[in-house]
Amino acid sequence: MSRIGKLPISVPAGVTITVQDTLVTVKGPKGVLTQEIDPNITVTVEGGECIVTRQNDEKQNRAFHGLYRSLISNMVVGVSEGYKKTLELVGVGYRVSNQGQVLEFALGYTHNIFLSLPAEIKIETKSERNQNPVVILESCDKQLIGQVCAKIRSFRKPEPYKGKGVKFAGEVLRRKAGKSAGK
Repeated sequence: MSRIGKLPISVPAGVTITVQDTLVTVKGPKGVLTQEIDPNITVTVEGGECIVTRQNDEKQNRAFHGLYRSLISNMVVGVSEGYKKTLELVGVGYRVSNQGQVLEFALGYTHNIFLSLPAEIKIETKSERNQNPVVILESCDKQLIGQVCAKIRSFRKPEPYKGKGVKFAGEVLRRKAGKSAGK
């Protein structure tokens, strides 16, 4: 039995889970999320818990068992509490601003980078004096916010010598020593 898959998902107050054939819908105060699941996986909602079971012990079904339990758990947390990611721009002249759902980055290239974000994500940018510019993203969808953060980070990954680039707040970077002096 999957150690993750067999754990029941506790459903907090204000969150409803509905299952129609292979479509699981989770509604809560922060939004609505849906997930298509494999027909060999069964999702049942009893009392204040959601239980994920599998039909047999085939290798693929064992893998899906833990996967879908985790996905549904992430959806429940997302619609009840939400997810928040903070990105920090480290580097001289690195800036970020937003107009609605469009982020504008100045990351040391000859041109500014514009990124249009989906409506499900709330954006906040902070640029304080003597502080690195910060982008704060909030959403109920863990997969979507992770994908957007990875896209933003790919514009200028942190380099190992000075640590310049786009990094997650609190991320510890492995630093390398620079050139050692000659003779």
